[in-house]
Parts: sequence; C-alpha cells; structure tokens
Amino acid sequence: MIRKFFSHSTTSGLWQHKEDGPLDNWFLILVMALLTIGTVMMFSASYVYASYYKDDSFYYLKRQLFFAVMGTVLMLLASKVKISLYKKLAPLIMGIAFLLLVIVLFHHTKVEGSSESFKRWIAIGPITFQPSDLAKFALIVFFAYVIDNNKERIEKDWRYMLFFLAVIAVVCGLVAAENHLSGTILLGGIGIAMTFLGGVNKKWYIFFIGAGILVATLLIANMEVLPGYIQERLKSWLDEDYNPTGSRWQTNQSLYAIGSGGLFGTGLGGSKQKHLYLPEPHNDFIFAIVCEELGYIRTLGIILLFALFVFRGFYIGLRSKDRFTSLVVMGITFQVGLQTVLNIGVVTGMLPNTGISLPFFSYGGTALITLMVEMGIILSASRGIKKEI
Repeated sequence: MIRKFFSHSTTSGLWQHKEDGPLDNWFLILVMALLTIGTVMMFSASYVYASYYKDDSFYYLKRQLFFAVMGTVLMLLASKVKISLYKKLAPLIMGIAFLLLVIVLFHHTKVEGSSESFKRWIAIGPITFQPSDLAKFALIVFFAYVIDNNKERIEKDWRYMLFFLAVIAVVCGLVAAENHLSGTILLGGIGIAMTFLGGVNKKWYIFFIGAGILVATLLIANMEVLPGYIQERLKSWLDEDYNPTGSRWQTNQSLYAIGSGGLFGTGLGGSKQKHLYLPEPHNDFIFAIVCEELGYIRTLGIILLFALFVFRGFYIGLRSKDRFTSLVVMGITFQVGLQTVLNIGVVTGMLPNTGISLPFFSYGGTALITLMVEMGIILSASRGIKKEI
C-alpha cells in the first residue's frame, strides 16, 4: 500500500512522476527508526515530569504522537513534490523567514520553561513555533539557489562570499537578538557549510578557522562584553564548581544520569534523574536519560543510527541529478548532523549549555514537523538517483 502511494503518477508539474523512480528505502527506514525510538524515549523521559506538573503522565506523549503522525503524513506528501518547486520559491521562502525573524522580536510569546528574556516564539492561534526553525531551511534553500544560478563564478568572484557572509550575519544577528544562542550557532554553521559545499574558494576557510579561534579566545577572556545569560553559561561550563544549584545544576544532573547508566543502563523507565532532578528531561537534555536508561552500549547504537542517517543523506545528495538538489539534500543532512553533535556535546559537558534540541528525540511539535518535512524533501530527491546499495 505504501509503495503504491509512492509510485503513483500524476499529471501536475509540481509532483513527482512514475518515471522518477522509487524513494530510498534505507533512508526512510533510518528516519522512521529514529522517530520511533525518539518518541519512546521522550515518553520515558517525560512521564514523571508530566504527572507532577500536568496531572497527566501521557500529556507530552499524546502531543508528540500527534505531531509525529502529522509530520509523517507531511513527509510522505513532501516526498511527492518535485525539488524544482523549492528552487522557484527560494527567494520567497527566505523573505518570509526574514520577516518572521523581525516580527518575533516585537510580537513574541512565552512558552513553558522559557525565560522571560527569550523572544523565540510566535503564536498563531493554538500553534506556537520558532521562526528560527524555518530560517534554517530557508538559508539552505536560498544559498543552494544562489550557488546553482552562479556556479561558474562562485569560486573565482570574492564578492559572492561577501554576499553570503552578509546574509549569514543578518540572519544570525536577528536570531541572537532573540537570546537564542543555539539557533545562532546552528544558522552560522549551516551557512558556512553551504558555501563550502557550494564550491567557494577553500582559502576562505583558513581565514574562518583562524578568525573563529581568535574571536572565541577574546570573548572568553573578556566575557563582560557578552549578554548576561551567555556569561552565566560560559562560566558554568568553564568552572565545574560555579553556581552548582543554579546555572550549573542542569549540566551536573545530566552527568550524574550519564554516569549512573553504565554499560547496560538502568532499563527503560528506570531513570532516577528524571524524577525532578534533571529539569525538563524531555527537552534538550533527553540524551542524558537515554544514556541512563539504555547504557553506553545501546546508546552507541543510537549514535550509529544518526551516523548512518548522515552517511545516507550525503549518499543521496552526492548522487542527485542537479546541483541545487544536491546542495539542499546535503544542507539538510548537515543541519541534522550538526545539531546532533552539538546536543551530545552540551549534554556531556563538552560544550556550554546552549539550549539545543536532539533531532527526533526532544519534545517539540513544530520543530518535529519541520524536520519531517525536510526528510520528505530528501526522500523526494532520492527518487532521481541511481542506487547502488
């Protein structure tokens, strides 16, 4: 039945045709495996918190299941849409994302567990979403559009790199104004990665590495120039004894959870730290509960799934039929991979706490739907490649 749905042909110019071939089953299996495991772990991490604060142990599970089902349906629909549509709409998508990033600074709403200083969410009726989620996709599509239209000049003309840097600076500046550190880092990383994948002269990246090290060193040495919430997070990261009942609390509880998991874990549902020790364990620090309940060995299996996801995504991207499609697929894959690495780095204390979520696992409706639509775009691209494995 599913196969029949995917192979169905249509006369519309926006939809995939039968001759475009079947989607990549391996990539679909990896996505559904991560979504299924992530939903199970989200429930295991959330039911104590939900029972205490919502009087309903299934509160977060019911909502996440709704968004997971909706996201899967939208993924299937997106897998039928031709990638050429996004190329036509790329400037419009970027413009909408830019407009929403401006609007959220003046008309934002507060969500559960967020600080009053955060300006990240817009509410439209019952739906609350972060414009930065759309901005990630918009940046990928827009850069792929510009690079594809100017592929002969990108490497030689330095003005293109200045244009890309200007766009990255504006988008990251708007997200930084929301007090959204993780979003700023992700968008900056995605933007630079897209220029690298697009063939910009590689000499630029020697400059980026040197400048990045220099700026990071100067900022850490002169933290007083940074916003207060970033100073707190950097201090609590650099000094393990700093404010243990305040800004360091979440990281410490995360490390306790990871350490107590051992090789084989406490068993599904057996976490101690989710009993109101680790704040909001179903969100950014869900990986700590995964480690505690599943143990190091099974957690490595989940990390392997993410690694295979990235491998298969780049496999599809590198074999895509045109440059735009290739860049979009690799950009989305890089986004998920980078977000996963950063989340694990934060949860394990290797990076400062930036409030970054774990794809497919962390609770969040609109973020999950956006992610699943992106998966549908990769599946759509996979129809046009020659599959060897």
